[in-house]
Amino acid sequence: MLEVLMIEDDLELAIILSEYLKAHNINVTNYDEPYTGMSAINTQHFDILLLDLTLPNLDGLEVCKRVAKEKNIPIIITSARYDINDKVLGLEYGADDYLSKPYDPKEMVARIHSVLRRYNLVKKSDELGLSTYPFVLNKGSREIYFYDELLDLTKAEYEILSFMLENKNQALTRESIASHSDSISPDSGNKSIDVIVGRLRSKIEKNEKKYIVSVRGIGYKLQLKDND
Repeated sequence: MLEVLMIEDDLELAIILSEYLKAHNINVTNYDEPYTGMSAINTQHFDILLLDLTLPNLDGLEVCKRVAKEKNIPIIITSARYDINDKVLGLEYGADDYLSKPYDPKEMVARIHSVLRRYNLVKKSDELGLSTYPFVLNKGSREIYFYDELLDLTKAEYEILSFMLENKNQALTRESIASHSDSISPDSGNKSIDVIVGRLRSKIEKNEKKYIVSVRGIGYKLQLKDND
């Protein structure tokens, strides 16, 4: 179960949201006073912080700034304040998302999972090695994660995809791809490459998005853009 720290002084809202999130396997601990909430981060484990802005004793933007500076925890700001400057400052201070009130609890569940997916992918990349969203390559264990899920790859598939990741957005000849795989025989290089690329495509195509594209007269390219 996910553990959520919420700093929210609207206790009625906190109770309603807590009950809804609990039904989605998310446990909420709420504090209506910001200093108490910040202290809890030092003594308890939380996966994410849901932070209101209009709080007693200390403004939520200052809370966001302090927590982001001192703790490695993703933050979602929720506020009825509509000033665009509040949103901009919150994101600049370290918030990962900003959800305006009122909101549907269903959207909060989706935002929590979305923020945690991105956070865990970055965390995993720091621990494992090369990260090029939505892939994470761990050379030590010869594993590749795709959208935070471990891909089930053969030795040849791993060798080819890892080579493409290290040379993303570059057109690679079949010969260069084959030369970086110990599993492909030189005699059947091009044909084997095409077969393996076909298998890789079936494993990493998501929502009809194609990552490995054919480059006429050359070979293949792993095409990645920011925020793919």
